[in-house]
Amino acid sequence: MSKRAIILTWTGFQDQEVIYPFYRLLGAEFEVECVADQMDAAGRVYGILGAHVPCTLLIEDFLADTERFHSDFDLLVIPGGVKALEKIRLEAGVIDFVERWNESGKIIASTCHGAQLLISAKATIGRTIAGYYSIEDDIVNSGAKYSRDPVVVDGHIVSSPHYDHMGVWMETAILMAGEQGPLN
Repeated sequence: MSKRAIILTWTGFQDQEVIYPFYRLLGAEFEVECVADQMDAAGRVYGILGAHVPCTLLIEDFLADTERFHSDFDLLVIPGGVKALEKIRLEAGVIDFVERWNESGKIIASTCHGAQLLISAKATIGRTIAGYYSIEDDIVNSGAKYSRDPVVVDGHIVSSPHYDHMGVWMETAILMAGEQGPLN
């Protein structure tokens, strides 16, 4: 049984924060679905700096079948990118999905501005969460304690403040998903 991960993003994501998790998870033998708002004719979604990754599913198709993702997937990755997060967190169905995923206690890996999606899904209340320094007030105002540590684990949420810490953040998330065991 292979592990399965979802990366939720939007056009204009922070390039490093999607590219590294996508390929690191593949290297760890995860099946990875990269969900985004749009893709080009070659099936790619682009970051703010112009890099791309394969987009395997559009948000609209993802939202049409979220039950499958809740039951068949092990890890949710929420990368950053301030412009991308401003847009994705306006999608009520995405917020509902993250809220339900959090309530189920399944592993969430969030970095940088990804914490904004956790805030919108009310997943930060009573937790310690790392995020980009410019959203410290938002994290605190959401009922969480803010941290700039390279990686913070609070229950089933592993968060990091910046792409400088991609390695330790992803290794921690992969280890946590392995400890939780396959769900399918």
